Amino acid sequence: MCFRVTLLNKVFSIVYIGFISISSALFFCIACVIRLVTALFDRRRIITNTFSAFWASVYIWCMPAWSVKIIDRHKLSLKKNYVLVSNHQSQVDILVLYRLLFPYRWVSKAAVFNLPFIGWNMVLNGDIKLKRGDSESIALMMDRCESLLKKNISVFFFPEGTRSRDGRVGPFKPGAFILAKNAGVPIQPVVINHTRDALPKHSLTIGRQKQMEVKILDEIPVSEFGTMAPEEIAEMVRSKIVAHVYEHRHPGEANQKVPA
Repeated sequence: MCFRVTLLNKVFSIVYIGFISISSALFFCIACVIRLVTALFDRRRIITNTFSAFWASVYIWCMPAWSVKIIDRHKLSLKKNYVLVSNHQSQVDILVLYRLLFPYRWVSKAAVFNLPFIGWNMVLNGDIKLKRGDSESIALMMDRCESLLKKNISVFFFPEGTRSRDGRVGPFKPGAFILAKNAGVPIQPVVINHTRDALPKHSLTIGRQKQMEVKILDEIPVSEFGTMAPEEIAEMVRSKIVAHVYEHRHPGEANQKVPA
């Protein structure tokens, strides 16, 4: 019986991934049209970002095992720009974070931009490429992010640099915090829970039924970190996020639901 359930899950996962691949071609064509129509007046690409959020949401809605709860979305203001940072548990994090319906630009590894349709849409959205370990790429990324922040456009980082294997939050790299300090913009911590079980790292098999959660914490104004070293800022922000990550709050009980 267990083998049969596992086999059905694998088959369903393959069908679901196939649906994503095929539908992405259609969504990308629509995104291109939207960008052409709105290019002259949508400087912050809010409309294209909103469409990408809808595109991502379709894949959540079509997956019976998944649901998303957004907590304290009201703490995000369109009148402000931020350096947004969050923990990183799963490949599905990007889909889930689009449910915030808030315009920002991703900082993502360069290889992702080469993916057909989804990666090409990131180019269309103006997201920022980063080659890990490449000093020239890092410098270009920082310049690009600083330029966007000056235009009141937020940027989003996963400061761990990679997905967690067990849900626990790894060390934060200082890049996002150097940027926030230099640009003089607030840091907006975001907490992700329960996406690891939905789609584990290095797996394309859908996990068990899960309500995934995204929680917006209080923004950290520049006045709180302006005199701190980037490494100190990174540790401060990490500690705030860790306090809300379920694997840290309830070791060994990660499969239970997080109370609101």
